[in-house]
Parts: sequence; structure tokens; C-alpha cells
Amino acid sequence: MHEQSQNAVIVISSHVVRGSVGNRAAVFALETLGHPVWAMPTIVMPWHPGKGPSTRLRFADSEFESAIDDLVKAPWLGEVSAILTGYFGSPAQPAAVAKLVQAAKAANPRLIYVCDPVMGDLGGLYIPEETAAAIRDHLIPLAEIATPNRYELQWMVGSSLNSNQTIMEAALSLGPPRMLVTSAIPMMTGGTGNLLLSGRNAILAEHRLIDNPPNGLGDLLAAVFLARILEGLGEEKALQLATASVFEVLARTTKRGGDELTLESDATSLSTPMALVQMRRLMHPAQRPRKPG
Repeated sequence: MHEQSQNAVIVISSHVVRGSVGNRAAVFALETLGHPVWAMPTIVMPWHPGKGPSTRLRFADSEFESAIDDLVKAPWLGEVSAILTGYFGSPAQPAAVAKLVQAAKAANPRLIYVCDPVMGDLGGLYIPEETAAAIRDHLIPLAEIATPNRYELQWMVGSSLNSNQTIMEAALSLGPPRMLVTSAIPMMTGGTGNLLLSGRNAILAEHRLIDNPPNGLGDLLAAVFLARILEGLGEEKALQLATASVFEVLARTTKRGGDELTLESDATSLSTPMALVQMRRLMHPAQRPRKPG
């Protein structure tokens, strides 16, 4: 097995014909940063449904599971160093993928599984509740890294999260050893933050908020953060670079007036981002002084 092939990543998410969301964003980012990718679609659509009516090409659950079983038995499974999952098209798909994650971990005990629980935003869930529950119950417990936005985390723990303190406590209760929460509470005016909780470290990466951004930023952030971790970078540096890349792509897309992320024009923003990101260390809940009594 040649050296490069041991660094493959399996990406399992939605596929759109036009646009840069789901697999289209994650695969491009991972390949740009040097990782061979096995790309598995969960659903195929002409474009993101937020753009207007978009036919959903679905897989029968039994056929999807058969394809996953093929991957479980693949002679090349030992090449895989990470798995990244995003959008799912049915409640049965996360349970099938859980089998693949477990098999890949057996083939490579150092494998990193990243669960990006793509299920909702400020307006609530945009996938069926059964599918969201399947992601939470089958995949979050297997994840080394989870990358929910604040609203997805809120739904998974069942309580509103209006401060970074409550976000951190919710992330700790959910279980994965590393939690990267997007749409965290910014400390800078007119900003937005990505909050990483790992061990006893809590780090907030902030940048200026850009209104009405194109879809795909969460998919892109999860992929770039994973790529930087696989590269061997420390968590704080990985968070800084990933946040800078996503912000820079967003800013350049907006400047061009694009309605989809312009990844093909911005590969250098993924590999060598120049955008400034404000990094802050927050007090981890475990370090807060306990009240007497």
C-alpha cells in the first residue's frame, strides 16, 4: 500500500448537481488539501432546495445499506484514515453508516470519525425528526469530533443555548471528545464564532459576520478542520486555519456576487488562507470555581 493511499477519507453526505454544498464542498476541500476521497452520496438533487424546487433522487434503504456493506467488506478499508458524515436522506441511513464507522475503526484503530449533524438552523429542524434522532443516537456516540451548529446542538440536548457557557456544558453532555460548535456567541461586535471544546480547552475563533451567506459553510468547515487535524496540526492552529479558510472563501464569494461558494476559484484560500481570525481562550466549565455548599 503506497503512503498516500493510507490517508483516504470517506465522505458521506448529499450531492447537488449545481452548487458547493454537502459532498461537493467537502470532497473538493479534502482533495485540495491532499487527501484521496471516497465519496458516497446519501441523496442527489439538482441544487440546494433553498434555491427553489429541487427533485430529490433517493436511494432505497436496502440498496444504500448494501452499498455500505460493500464498503465494510472492501479490501482497501485499511487505507481510510477518517470518515466524515453530513446530510442524510432517510432515518435508516445513519444506522447503516454506523456499521461502516465501526468496521473502519477495527481496520484502523487510529481512524477519526467526524459527525457533522446536518439537521437544522435558526428556524428549527429541516430534516424529519426521525432522521435527526437517528444521527444523534447512532452516530454522535461514535464520533471523535462532532461539528454541530448551535441550533443543532440545542435540539440534540433539548434546551436553549444562549451563552457560550451553556453551549460548552451542552457539548460536554453530548459526549464526543472534540466538539466544534459553529454559530457560537461572538464576543466581538458584528461577529460570529466557532467554539472548539477539547479536553479542558475551550477556544473561540471569531470573524466578521457576513449577511445572507451561500449554503455549504458548515460542510466546508468540517472538511477543512478534519484535513488540518489529519495533517498533524494542534487543535488551536487547525481551528484558526479552518475558520480563516471558510471566512476567506465566503468573503471572496460575496465580493464576486456569487450565490454559491466559489471553491474552484479559491483553492488557495483553503491551502494558505490570509484572513485574520480573532482567537480567544475561554474558561472551560471544569475550571470554573465551585460554589460552596
